[in-house]
Amino acid sequence: MLGTPRRRDLLLTVLEQVRKRYEFVVVGYVVMPEHIHLLISEPQQKNPSTVMQALKLSFARRVLAQARRRRNPSQARLFDHAPQHIWQKRFRHSDYDFNVWTERKRIEKLRYMHRNPVKRGLAESPELWRWSSFRAYFLREAGRVRVNAWEVLKMRMPPPAA
Repeated sequence: MLGTPRRRDLLLTVLEQVRKRYEFVVVGYVVMPEHIHLLISEPQQKNPSTVMQALKLSFARRVLAQARRRRNPSQARLFDHAPQHIWQKRFRHSDYDFNVWTERKRIEKLRYMHRNPVKRGLAESPELWRWSSFRAYFLREAGRVRVNAWEVLKMRMPPPAA
């Protein structure tokens, strides 16, 4: 479902909306034709699982709505029993979350993510893959998703004891 530039652009638009809604920092991202790499901070609102659920649900709803709008009305019955999901229901073995505690590990993960399109033959160099945070780091270019907007994080202070 991420195989076209339009769909990858849509995912990044949704990611930026979710970033604002749940108040988290996008440290890095890469959208590949069949999966995404995402390095984020702990959200101020809810938790990382809720963020991922919101991202996937919002993207899926938009993709399915677009498909319904483009469908030929005379063929509508052909689609009555078509699957209505976009994302895998379960994590594959290679899918995981990983806490990054050090600067060294953050850089390692970003390098891996940003090199992925090159390794897969999708681009000759990381800056040529539009659907990546690499250009924000390398060229200081603003993209569809705001990267390293740390000011969104607020100190969480417990209320004073009564």
